[in-house]
This record gives sequence, C-alpha cells and structure tokens, in this order.
Amino acid sequence: MTDTLYEHAGGEEPLHRLEEIFYTKVLADPVLQPLFPERQPHHVDHLTWFTAESFGGPERFTEELGFSYLIDVHRHLKITDAQRERFAELYEEAVEESGLPKDEAFRAAVRSHIEFGTRVAQQNSHADTDDELHPLREVPKWQWPSGG
Repeated sequence: MTDTLYEHAGGEEPLHRLEEIFYTKVLADPVLQPLFPERQPHHVDHLTWFTAESFGGPERFTEELGFSYLIDVHRHLKITDAQRERFAELYEEAVEESGLPKDEAFRAAVRSHIEFGTRVAQQNSHADTDDELHPLREVPKWQWPSGG
C-alpha cells in the first residue's frame, strides 16, 4: 500500500462523517454519557482533526490544539474498562455506517488505532501525576498493518 490511511479513507470529508456518526452514538449511550454530559460544539471537528493527522493527513490537531489538549480533556475522567470497551464498539459501528473502505487491511488499522487510543486515554484519565501519564506526547502516525 502506498497511499496513507487518510488518502485511502477519502480525506477529511469521510472522516468528518465518521466522527459525526460516532459522536451522535456516544452522546446517546448510557455507558458513555457520564464522560460526555453535554454536546461540545467543536468536538466532532477535533476528533476529525486528530484522526486525519493520525492517519497521515494534515497536522491540524497539533497546529491548532497541541497534544497537551488531548491529555487535558481526558485527565481525571476515570474512564472504566466498560466505558473504554463501549467507546471502541461504537467507533467500529460508526466506521461500518460511515461508508469508509471495507477492505480488511484498512479496517484492521482502524481497529488497532482505536484500541491503542482508548488505552492511552484510559491511562491518562486515571493519572494523578504527570509521571502516571502515558508517555505519548504527540499525535501517533498510524500505518498500514504489517503485510498491508
């Protein structure tokens, strides 16, 4: 595979559609509602920027928000295992509904991305000190799975 995950997904518009579908699901989900008590007007854009950058697209998340923003929004949320797992489930549902490519290599990369990201967010949500934070300090650049 020579194109990035971002290019393979079709660019920003399909990723924005994914995040809109996902965010709607999250806001309606009783398991996740405590983490998202009210709709944030820019949340879909921020999710889109993060995913786009992580998939090899424009670095808008880093340029406009910075990675410390991501740490700050998750800190002290105390994300449970059930919430982390539900978040990943709803994301996979949204991927399916959004019309993103269905090839297994792409879907495997998305699953790996969300699994990693939810674990980082969960760890950071329980960190009482900076030493307890996950060591990641920049938007990870996701690649095709081995053999992809």
